[in-house]
Amino acid sequence: MNTPAFFQRSELRAVLWRFRREFFVCVVFSAIINLLMLTPTLYMLQLFDRVMISQSLFTLAAMTLVMLFLFAVMSFTEWLRSRLLVRLGVRLDEELNTRVFKASFEAQLRQLGGNPSQAFSDLTNLRQFMTGNGLFAFMDAPWTPIYLAVLFMLHPWLGVIGVVFSLILLALAWFSNRTTQAPLEKAMEASGHTSTFVQSKLRNAEVIEAMGMLGDLRRHWLVRHRNHLRLNSTATDVSARVQALTKFVRYTQQSLALGAGALLVIQGELTAGAMIAANVLMGRATQPLDMMVGTWKSFLGARKAFERLEGLLERHPARETGRVHDVPRGEMRIESLFATAPSRKDPILKGLTADFPAGEVIGIIGPSGSGKSTLARSLVGIWPYTEGRVLIDGEAIDGWDRDELGPFIGYLPQDIELFEGTIAENIARFGTIDSEKVIRACHRAGVHDMILRLPKGYDTPMGEAGNMLSGGQRQRIGLARAMYGDPSILVLDEPNSNLDEVGEAALLKAVQDLKAQGCTVFLITHRSGILAATDRLLLLKDGEIALYGPRQQVIAALQASAAAPATPGHAAPQPA
Repeated sequence: MNTPAFFQRSELRAVLWRFRREFFVCVVFSAIINLLMLTPTLYMLQLFDRVMISQSLFTLAAMTLVMLFLFAVMSFTEWLRSRLLVRLGVRLDEELNTRVFKASFEAQLRQLGGNPSQAFSDLTNLRQFMTGNGLFAFMDAPWTPIYLAVLFMLHPWLGVIGVVFSLILLALAWFSNRTTQAPLEKAMEASGHTSTFVQSKLRNAEVIEAMGMLGDLRRHWLVRHRNHLRLNSTATDVSARVQALTKFVRYTQQSLALGAGALLVIQGELTAGAMIAANVLMGRATQPLDMMVGTWKSFLGARKAFERLEGLLERHPARETGRVHDVPRGEMRIESLFATAPSRKDPILKGLTADFPAGEVIGIIGPSGSGKSTLARSLVGIWPYTEGRVLIDGEAIDGWDRDELGPFIGYLPQDIELFEGTIAENIARFGTIDSEKVIRACHRAGVHDMILRLPKGYDTPMGEAGNMLSGGQRQRIGLARAMYGDPSILVLDEPNSNLDEVGEAALLKAVQDLKAQGCTVFLITHRSGILAATDRLLLLKDGEIALYGPRQQVIAALQASAAAPATPGHAAPQPA
């Protein structure tokens, strides 16, 4: 069966279309349930109009047994429907959770802001709506005309009353949508902003406490929190008014329907049994509409969650699996590399082109703000706002499968992020722990002895974000993680910023050891001592390559440039 155009518009709709058979079965179950809902009406009609007149106990017993059987079938069908929808929700989650996880990661990688966990809340919200009363109301609503038709069969005026109250409830549903949608969306948006603000500040609790920033930050939080409370109160008040009005209409409908039935009985146009049955039937006819009004808030939340998930998956489509490659040699080249940022007008990197031979140590130096860290991120393929090409062994880094390439790349950023888990798990990158490789990486980073002094050694829990360790310890463990598994390419951004002399000596020895094994190492540093391990130096200034070449040649050029005064109107010479 071809997929309808409506479900071809997005990946999320295509996933929902794959569950069409399950939804169809739920609709069939709903039809059976609603058909059997006529049982009380028919039972009362027969009870008043046949049993009460004939005084037949056998007829009463037979009708009661049939009624109990039909109620048992209806209850069993309702259970099956609920069970099927719960299983459907679990399968939907299994279909989408990996894609949502990766798309949320992509959004965070591209530094688009927002709350990274929002997508998981949206997926939960959508799944819960699909397995709750809200969806049942939409499945039962098409049966309202059938119940109204039965009312018309009992008496036209009863059908008219049912139609009038059904239209009133539909108008209330429309009014609820019109009046509650905007306040609810604003309240949910304000709640997300407040949550994001709190989470970002709690991550820097030590800085806040040390510099007495808590009071000022609390005032900023209160502004957001009070705005959220105000919007949420407005939305809740509107919803409560609609629900109160709906309850008034429902009670009025029940009483007026009973009164109208009594009038028809007095006039001899209706039997007493039909009067009681009509009252029950009218309540059943309007129950789905009443439920739709009651669950409108959850419906709006689920619809908004659907729209956010749909947009997230469209903005971050699934990555194509790259070709299988041999172990990379580590030869790298950048061609006309530009790098920008959403908040900057001028590019950070301005058309860089350079070759980096395999197995050499390249030092990247330059003043702060010259683009060194952006170049480091571009070299490992994680900076999203680039033009030009980064090549590994002659092939663009985008052509490599990240899961395949990842084990051969080591990366140490300036802001080291460790994860909740043991030290061994962090160093092994949360893959299968190879104890020999973990220990070798720790020896290279000069952190093995320090780990053994910890209470549980390599099994010591890191705590959230590695908060159980000092800055220097986190940097060394991050360095060991970058060196784990003998990578072919190693990019270290200020690796010695928190290291003492012993740690820097261990770093120098590790770089020399990796170079001897053919690893291409990029060292970004402000300290001159570690530059003794480099083969080449690249000097960045204002996002451009000012100098690049063998280390001694670049150092000599820098010294000559510093020693020779520049002629007015002429820059000092810069060798290639």
